[in-house]
Formats: sequence, C-alpha cells, structure tokens
Amino acid sequence: MKKVSLTIFLGIACLVSYSQQMKNMATGVQSTGRDSLVVRYDLYVRDTIVNFTGKPEHAIAVNGQIPMPVLTFTEGDTAEIYVHNMMDEETSLHWHGLFVPNKYDGVPNLTQMPIMPHETYLYKFPVVQHGTHWYHSHTMLQEQIGMYGAMILRKKNEPDILTIPVVLSEWSDMKPEEIQRSLHNATDWFAIKKGSTQSFSEAIKQGYLKTKLTNEWKRMNAMDVSDVYYDQFLINGKSTVEQPQFKAGDKVRLRIANAGASSYFWLNYSGGKITVVATDGNDVEPVEADRLLIGVSETYDVIVTVPENKSYEFLVTPEDRTKSASLWIGSGEKIFARRLPKLKFFAGMKMMNDMMDMNGNIKEMQGMKMQDQVMDMNTVMYPEISGEDKGNRSRQDHDAHAMDATGMQQMNMKEESGDIVTLNYAMLRATEKTTLPDAPWKELNFVLTGNMNRYVWTLDNRTVSESDKILIRKGENVRIVLYNNSMMRHPMHLHGHDFRVLNGQGEYAPLKNVLDIMPMERDTIEFAGNTDGDWFFHCHILYHMMSGMGRIFHYENSPAKTEITDTAAAQRMLFADDRKMYSMARAGIESNGSDGEAALSQTRWRINTLWHLGYNKLHGYESETMIGRYLGRMQWWYPYVGFDYHDKTEGGVKNIFGSESKTWFGQVSDKLNRHTVVAGVAYTLPTLTVADIRIDGNGKWRFQLSREDIALTPRLRLNWMINTDKEYTLGLRYIVTKYFSLSSHYDSDMGLGGGITFTY
Repeated sequence: MKKVSLTIFLGIACLVSYSQQMKNMATGVQSTGRDSLVVRYDLYVRDTIVNFTGKPEHAIAVNGQIPMPVLTFTEGDTAEIYVHNMMDEETSLHWHGLFVPNKYDGVPNLTQMPIMPHETYLYKFPVVQHGTHWYHSHTMLQEQIGMYGAMILRKKNEPDILTIPVVLSEWSDMKPEEIQRSLHNATDWFAIKKGSTQSFSEAIKQGYLKTKLTNEWKRMNAMDVSDVYYDQFLINGKSTVEQPQFKAGDKVRLRIANAGASSYFWLNYSGGKITVVATDGNDVEPVEADRLLIGVSETYDVIVTVPENKSYEFLVTPEDRTKSASLWIGSGEKIFARRLPKLKFFAGMKMMNDMMDMNGNIKEMQGMKMQDQVMDMNTVMYPEISGEDKGNRSRQDHDAHAMDATGMQQMNMKEESGDIVTLNYAMLRATEKTTLPDAPWKELNFVLTGNMNRYVWTLDNRTVSESDKILIRKGENVRIVLYNNSMMRHPMHLHGHDFRVLNGQGEYAPLKNVLDIMPMERDTIEFAGNTDGDWFFHCHILYHMMSGMGRIFHYENSPAKTEITDTAAAQRMLFADDRKMYSMARAGIESNGSDGEAALSQTRWRINTLWHLGYNKLHGYESETMIGRYLGRMQWWYPYVGFDYHDKTEGGVKNIFGSESKTWFGQVSDKLNRHTVVAGVAYTLPTLTVADIRIDGNGKWRFQLSREDIALTPRLRLNWMINTDKEYTLGLRYIVTKYFSLSSHYDSDMGLGGGITFTY
C-alpha cells in the first residue's frame, strides 16, 4: 500500500485548502481507479472569533476555518487523522456514519478519553465504505460553535458528475451553554424572537381562544417545531454561496450534510425537481421530489439540473421558517425559489390538543398508519399545503377537522398528488438487497418521551445515566421498535452501524444511520450485530442528547480495545452530562419591596429559595428554601422538604380577607413569626396551575394555588398566587429583553408597587 501525507498546517501554505477542495469537487475532479493510499490529515483545533451577524463572538475553528476541512478518501484507503488540540479545554471528534474500530468512534469517556488541552491524538482506521458523511466534536457543546465538517468517501470508480459538498448549519450569538440553560429554565425568549408565542391576545385575534384554553387545560405549552432561535443559517459557513461555473444542461450532485445542532432544514430548488440518489452514505434508487426535509445529522445526495444559462437558487429554510440560506447554481438572471410562508401555529395547537390526552400521552388515531413519515402531523401548519389562514370561520372549521383520519389522509394526498411532492422514507428503495443474514433475533422497544415544561428528554422516561447498558451479542440481529410519544421530531442516530428502515420496500429496505421519527410515529429498524465494544444510540438534537435522550449498546463478551483505564471515573464523567445542574434567578426591585427566586435544578432534583423583602419594619422579611424531586414522566408531582423563615410585624397592609390571625383552615396563623421546617407536595393541575399543600414543624397546614407566566400578549405576562394564610399576589411583567422586564404587582402584605425585574 502506497503512503501519501496531506499534512495541513495552520498559518502555513496549505496543500489542500477548503476553497481548493470546493473547486475540485465542483469541477468533477475524481480519484477513480487509483491504488489504495494511507491518507493523512492534520487538524489544528483553536479558539477563534467570528462575526456572522455584525457582532464578534467566540467560536472554534479547525485549520482556521468553519466548517472544518472537507476530508476526502477513497474506499480502501487508510485514514490517519492527527487532531492537535490547541485549546485550553478538552475535545474529541466523532466520524458520523463511519464503520471504525470502537476505540476511534470519538465519544469521550465511552470509547476514548477526551483529547486534553495541548495534546495530539491519532485516529487511524480503514475506509471500508463510500458516500457522503460528516464529522463533528462529541465533547460538550462544541459542535454548535464550529466543530463540524464534511467527509467524502469516494467509490473506487466514482461516477463522473460535477459535485458540490454542502454543509448546513446554524449560528447563534448566544453562547451554547446559555442556550442550554435557557431551555432548561423554560424561558420562552426564543419563542418571542421567532414569533411563535401563541399568547391569549393572538388566540383571540385569530379566533382560537377555545383552542388556547384547551391547550392549557391539558397542561401543554404553546406549539412549536424547534427549540432555539438562531441568528443565522449557513451553507458551507456562509448565508449565500455562489457557484457560477455551471451551464445549461449540467447535472450537479450536491452532497448535503445537516451539521446543524438542532435545526431541520427544508430543501427546494428553483430549477425543477430534486433527484435523491443516496442517504446517510447509502445509495438508493433515484427518486424525484419537489422538496425534502433533512433531519439533524442526516445526509442526502441529490442531483439537480441547470435548465438554462441562469442562476438557480437551492434554498435552505429551517423548519421554523424564520430565515433562510441560499446556494446559487449557474450564472445570469437569478431565478428565486419559492419562500415558505409562516407556520400556522394555532392550527398546530389544535392538532396537538386533539392528539394528546390529559396524561400527556399521544392518542393513536383510528385508521391512521403512522410510520415512515408518510403522514406529517405538521402538515396542518403548512399554508402551502393546507391553504392560507384567513382568520375566518371556514378556515378554522377546516383546521378543526384536519386531524381526523380521513381529513389527514386527504391532506397528504393533496400534497403528494398535487403541486408539491415531499420526500418521505417510504419512497426510498435500496439499489441492492439489504436483508440480514440468518441469525438469532433480539427485539428492543423504546418509547421516546419528553417534557417541554422542564426540557427533559428521555427513552422510556430514563436518561442515559439512569439506564443500564443494552446488552447485545455479536452475531445476532437486532430489531428496534421506536414509538414517539412526544410532540417533537427526533433524529435517532446509531453509532458504528447502518440499519434497515422497514418502510414497505421488502428486501430493498434502505440503509441509514439516522432515523427521523415524527410525533405519533412507530417505526422499526434492524441491524446485524457485527462488531465489538460500546456504541451510542441517541437523539442527534444536541440539547436533547445532552439532556440524556439515548442509550449505550454493549456487545457482550467482546470488549473493545480502548485506552480507558479508569472505567468508573470515565462513566461518572459521561453521566455528568444529563445530571448537570442549571441555575436560574429572578429578582424584582419594585417600589413596594423585592420579590425573587433563585434555583438549581436538573432532570429530577431542584433546590430553590424564594424571598419577599419589604423596605420597612412593617413589611418585614420572609424566605422559603426547599429541596425536592420531580416524579413521573410529566413531572407534575413535586414532593419537597425545606425551611420557612418569616419575620414580620403585625400591622402591615390589611388584606381584603380581614383579620390575619386565623387561616382558612381555622388554625391560628404563624406567618408573622415562622422559623420552622416544612414538608409538602406540589402538583400541576389542568390550566398549569400549581397546587401546593404542606405542613410545618409547628403542625400548621398551608394550601396554595399559583400560576406563573400567563402569556396575555407575546411580551406581557400575568402571575397570581393565593393561599390559606390569606396571602395573595397579582402581578404583570412586560418582557423588554431576555434578562430585563418592566413589572408591577399587588401584594396582600406589601401593597401595590412597580419597578423592574431581572431574569437570569
């Protein structure tokens, strides 16, 4: 085997720069029929500053670029990839979709120890497959800020067609750690930025008040299709990419990898049909569509044709349709692709109401076969399919019935047989038989579960750290049945394997390594157990994975040869991701005093303290500090213990209930001088009202009802509280920025006041 070195040095003339790779790929440069080589890359990982939005922000660049360099190999090569970590924090690289020795899979603390600061690590493996793949950091949230890039594995006799690698991603000026913290603290700042709040004023204006009330009665949040607001969407690191070298009649192969941390993307082309020829590195029989939705971490190879000597737009639009990015193919007059209109969120809310029961479970609709993406539940929100929402009664009546079996089928028939054909998995057919060898079978069943109220994402209501490894045997076939009982799509990725997607194509079921499973779907995948070691199976939405939505498959009696020596310590570090504590705080500074809360919480546990501080002796001071654990999948139950401290002087503001010496339980109140332990339980009622009953160390009971953050308008929020100590509050908060609000409230002890509230 011959050996070639493609050593790349940052700051030195690169033998293969990213722009040259793009040029070669776009002009059809091929490596066909050559001998197998040892191909070496040196990747230098450094902190950098980028400016995608007019504001300089921290990012991570590899060899001075974002995305990372396109790594190109030919099937049969040996890859030698030296990763030089020049940062002051650890890192790693995972080769997404590649069949590699387990120790080189790149999951820190599972298959390898992290690459520590200022150290170099060699990944060396044979290239035994072909197709479009990609690679990314599997450490912390580094993937979000630049550590992603394309891997092109060419066939030995690659077809001679003009080719462009297309790496899709997104950018936020907010640090990814702050994104993650905000998601776990249930802030809806991202919804405000995206225009998807679905407040009561919006519901009334659009004629959906009943829908909104039903939604809250079922203890659900507003409808959305994505979690995070992004400032920019990128193709190969830019919002607009020009490829003017193509002429009329040219067929262009786009090797597309969705390297976004959490964004699905709609793909459509102004020059006509999109022909899909491969997915996740595996060939499929060519199939035409007008558009497709590429899931997080999926890859597709598509062919588009340049009809005339003009410039045609390949439009990339995030699922929430907030912005877009464009790849222009050809030169001359620009032919724009059709923009996707804003989603009809209240139609989606109506759909969600119909689908969910009072216990947070999705009801299976009679007569509906939910699998293979054939019936997209979000279709009711697509104006280009279901029609523009005019706000009139007939439109609402149509939406109200859109989710029965007949209505949904008719809507999807309209989509597939009318002007718009959207790719789904049932349309994919492998080019060769993919049946598994005769072997014993092991079947696994998983329910995809989630809780948007607290941003908890699990399989069977358990995180990775709460679950044992799934044991499989080398030589057996594994069948996995997945049911999505959440209202979000989940791109489930299996490391180190391709699996068959059972989509009705029989022996020609397509091979993939990512399954985009939609709400209410039940899908089946199967793969041959043919390797060793530990392999991660997880949702590839970065923030879902970090919340614990995954499992580890372990091959029994065939341990992998890893460099991990202290397995117990490595496991603790691996489990730390979904056990992480997130901080939050809210402090109001108003003319009648200060109210606030600070908390640390994670998947199950929460520690918090509340305070009410008056500005004079009459109003006094009170605080409640609690530690509790959330129970159940929806976490509506919250038992807790803590300490209550009240120090007030009688004679403060007189409340409307008269004498404060007695509670509604008939007992003498001790709220003016209470220094005692407490124990209680809180429960989330329909309408998202929290009922809280507790007893203190003095034998005194208290029952309380409260509700926070009622969205009257997109930015105006209402909160209220009343309890059996004859205390009550009523407040308003107008959100100005993520961290700052104008606020006012009336307190039965401290009276009326106004000021500002800081939220962290």
